Amino acid sequence: MFERSIKKHIMDVLYKGKVIVIYGARRTGKTTLSKEILKEQEAQGKKVLYLNCESLAVKSKIETTNELALKDFLGDYNFVVLDEAQNIDNIGLTLKLIVDTYPEIQIIATGSSSFDLVNKIGEPLVGRAREFKLYPLSISEIKTRQDLFTISGKLENILRFGTYPSVYGLSEADAIKELDDIASKYLYKDILTFDNIKNSKVLLDLLKLLALQVGNEVSFSEIGQQLEISRQTVSKYIDLLEKCFIVFSLRSFSRNLRKEIGKSRKVYFYDLGIRNSIIENFNTLDKRADTGALWENFCIIERLKYNQAKGRFVNKYFWRMYSGQEVDYIEEHSGQLDGFEFKYSEKAKIKTPSKFLETYDNSSVNVVNSQNIWSFIL
Repeated sequence: MFERSIKKHIMDVLYKGKVIVIYGARRTGKTTLSKEILKEQEAQGKKVLYLNCESLAVKSKIETTNELALKDFLGDYNFVVLDEAQNIDNIGLTLKLIVDTYPEIQIIATGSSSFDLVNKIGEPLVGRAREFKLYPLSISEIKTRQDLFTISGKLENILRFGTYPSVYGLSEADAIKELDDIASKYLYKDILTFDNIKNSKVLLDLLKLLALQVGNEVSFSEIGQQLEISRQTVSKYIDLLEKCFIVFSLRSFSRNLRKEIGKSRKVYFYDLGIRNSIIENFNTLDKRADTGALWENFCIIERLKYNQAKGRFVNKYFWRMYSGQEVDYIEEHSGQLDGFEFKYSEKAKIKTPSKFLETYDNSSVNVVNSQNIWSFIL
């Protein structure tokens, strides 16, 4: 087991009158983390209760706004985990009722889809919840169990198989099998059940197109033409994929400089193993043409994990001009614009984005490669 970085942040807000909400895709470790916290609370003398909200028996008891019925069900437990809470109808009202009426009860609610859970808890829990996102394992979390020399030796495998807790460290054959299992459950259990999506083939084809365009700007119109669906449907499906923690997007940075690309976006995957499973390509790096895209995706997602662990709040973009000058990734914070170019090989050359540096004060651009990556994500 790896120590998850958000755990200490969660512990800091326990018993402060807030519902703790943990979001994340299936198999990222939400249940393991919540049960670990539950066990520690029990050791401290708390009376604890774990409830799987996919159970019909649990649903029938929790789906009520009768405060006496809720208290009768919860008894004298003072620490309760509601796992996969999005399965409970009106969960937001139920949680509001508990936290308002029985503030001594600490609730942790987990959800594998913000699409469902946010909609259900959003308005009722305004000011009453603290939200956390659980990613697949970060390099800093892996580093709690392995040294950098070992991790560096596994870097290529991380680009091929990702960092899901149940995947990391497996043999190649077992990793592929596990990823294919996770990917199929993503698609059919979490996504296709939402919003009456019936055309699974279109969604799968969209995922494949996005997987093949990692690192490139995504045109909703062009994708729509390829899939023979409307631009609006493409936008809707990508939004759904983001809310199910499969992909995330970066928007272009622009201050209306002439010939500067604005209102564009790039789409990346939360886990490279899932991405590679979708396109059925687990080849070694010397046999593939997308190493640059894998590296860019890896660096950005690891930076997102790093920022969350450190409590850093930044605006995130990419930048490009029609002339071809570009910056892969930009963080805007405290009046600074920190730009980064991602090159897997330390020998790779980059063209300095002179127009970006000339135009924007307090800006910089640095190269992140396989040799200096650790200072960027640790």
